[in-house]
Amino acid sequence: MVFFDFDYILMVMIPGLLLSGWASFRVKRAFKKYSKVRSVTGMTGAQAAQRLLAYAGITDVQVVATRGRLSDHYNPVTKKLALSEQVYGSNSVAAIGIACHEAGHAIQHAKNYAPLWLRSTLVPMAGIGSNLGYIVMFLGLIMGATGMILFGAVLFSAVVLFQLVTLPVEFDATARAKRLAVEQGLILQSERVGMDRVLNAAAMTYVAAAVASLLTLLYFLMRAGLLGGRD
Repeated sequence: MVFFDFDYILMVMIPGLLLSGWASFRVKRAFKKYSKVRSVTGMTGAQAAQRLLAYAGITDVQVVATRGRLSDHYNPVTKKLALSEQVYGSNSVAAIGIACHEAGHAIQHAKNYAPLWLRSTLVPMAGIGSNLGYIVMFLGLIMGATGMILFGAVLFSAVVLFQLVTLPVEFDATARAKRLAVEQGLILQSERVGMDRVLNAAAMTYVAAAVASLLTLLYFLMRAGLLGGRD
C-alpha cells in the first residue's frame, strides 16, 4: 500500500496546503501593509499591551520583547506577554492590534476564561497525540491493523480537539482587542479597518490548522474502513 496515494493528496495535502498558504499570505500581506501605517496616538505595541493590562487591573504580567517574526504570544504559565521585535517598539496600527490581541489572552487568563483553561489543559495530550498519533495511524494502515489505527486516531483526536478549542480562544482575544483598543484610546475608530484586517487574517491561520488536522484524522478513519464504509 502506498501511503501518499492519490486519495491522501486529494483529500488532505492539497486542501490543507491551499488553505494554509492562503491564510499565511493574508497575514503577511496585511501586516506588511499596516505595519507601515503609523497610529495617530503614536503608542507602541508594548505601551498598548501595558495599557490594557493596567485597565484590567493585571499587575503580575510582564511585557517583554522576543526574537522571531510575528512570534508574539502570551504564556499563562510564566505570565509573560512576549512581543516580536516588529511589534514591541513599533507604533504602527498593525503592531498595536497584535499587542492588544496578546493582552486579550492575558485578560482571558485573569478572568478564568473557560476555553483558555481547557486549551492549556489539553497541551500535554495534544503534544502526545501530535508526536505519536500520526505515527501509530500510519503504521496501523501499513500493517492493516484496524485496532491500531483506531488507537492512533484516539491519540490524534487530542490534536484536533486542541485546534478546535483554540478557535474560540483566538476569536475572543481578537474581539477584545478590537473593542478595547478603541475604548482605551489606543487607536482611533478610523484606524480600526487596518487593525481588523491584520487580526482577521491572523485568525484564519488557526482555522486552517484546525481544518488540516481534521482532514488528516478523517482520512485515516476512512482508509481504515471506520468511517464511510471503506475498506
